[in-house]
Amino acid sequence: MTKEKWGQVRQRLLRTVGQNNYKNWIEPIEFSNTQDGIATFEVPTNFLGNYVSQNFADLILHEVRSEAPEVRRLRFAVPTHVNSSSVPPRAPDRSAKPTMARKPAGGSLTTAPLDARFTFENFIVGKPNELAHAAAKRVAEGGPVTFNPLFLYGGVGLGKTHLMHAIAHELRQRRPDMNVLYLSAEQFMYRFVQALRDRKMMDFKEIFRSVDVLMVDDVQFIAGKDSTQEEFFHTFNALVDQNKQIIISGDRAPGEIKDMEERVKSRLQCGLVVDLHPTDYELRLGILQSKIEKQRQNYAGLTIEEGVLEFLAHRISTNVRVLEGALTRLCAFASLVGRDIDMDLTQDCLSDILRASERKITVEEIQRKVSDHYNIRLSDMIGPKRLRSYARPRQVAMYLCKKLTSRSLPEIGRRFGGRDHTTVMHGVKRIEELKVQDGQIAEDLEMLRRALEE
Repeated sequence: MTKEKWGQVRQRLLRTVGQNNYKNWIEPIEFSNTQDGIATFEVPTNFLGNYVSQNFADLILHEVRSEAPEVRRLRFAVPTHVNSSSVPPRAPDRSAKPTMARKPAGGSLTTAPLDARFTFENFIVGKPNELAHAAAKRVAEGGPVTFNPLFLYGGVGLGKTHLMHAIAHELRQRRPDMNVLYLSAEQFMYRFVQALRDRKMMDFKEIFRSVDVLMVDDVQFIAGKDSTQEEFFHTFNALVDQNKQIIISGDRAPGEIKDMEERVKSRLQCGLVVDLHPTDYELRLGILQSKIEKQRQNYAGLTIEEGVLEFLAHRISTNVRVLEGALTRLCAFASLVGRDIDMDLTQDCLSDILRASERKITVEEIQRKVSDHYNIRLSDMIGPKRLRSYARPRQVAMYLCKKLTSRSLPEIGRRFGGRDHTTVMHGVKRIEELKVQDGQIAEDLEMLRRALEE
């Protein structure tokens, strides 16, 4: 491959991709060299290199090989003498290293960019995700496993994509000889439709069935798309027949994905299906403690008052991304205004996130939790009996209703057998006194509050 030949390739690409695409994405690329079957191209920014790799690499590789058949892969890299950070990117660069376009026999494939932050080293393990983490580590070793596919599922921000990227990072490091293809289900569908449109289905099939490891993120996206599901089904079967590893993620269990064909559901369930549960308090606190150490490297002299991390771990419980984003915003704000991070600053800075993350706890929920905790019947706790074994749990429940709900004292009294608001007021005051005097009451309150806020 020479610069002259690259000039000829560029002219053909101009005719193929059109003037606008050519001017924006192809023209800025400069051919550098060819070594060991890899053609390296210089790009002005990492973002441009990643975009071209995702959207035009297959086409470029096809045209390059017509001039230089020895080229098997493409590499897009920012020259060492160029500071790519000086050019504002149009989108975040989420790749740890230049993206490769690989050429198996008869086709080409491009792995979607991987986020450099999403590694096993940066994944905080706790009870809700320990099985998913262990299974991901096993397949990332690159050796034979007893389960295929591995299906990871869970809600938003629980770590599915983090584990998928971590597996891909690890496989690249441990087994550079393996053909690992990571992409979203949306990208799979896009390539399938493009192959149909361009009448290149044989190339599509050969590309996807020549990989050693296929990783598809957010598989629920293809639900309801019959043709894409059919091709995915045949690709899945072909790879399993060749003992190739498949790793899939989704937002729910395979059997619960609406509009997914039964035969596809059956295939997805034939390996190991692992649920990433919602995070518990200890895991959220561990994540925050890990992140605050990294923030201290970014902001010299950053100090955080005791109890702030615990407060955030309690209050922001549904989504780890929101939790991490809240801490990032808090640290940046504290640095900009030159203040220590205390509870007042935290509540002011994160008021919108805290409001959005506030789970609505009901009086009925509190009553059930308290009666279960003290092993008494709910009817006895809210009934008229004044035995100490019922009265104390009743006062605890009233106290929690006052602290954890927006219900007024008269409303709370009505929910406790039609009691007067002064009775509720007395019960709340009594528990506030006992909380200081009696360690067991204080422990019960903390345990119940955690259980209710999970």
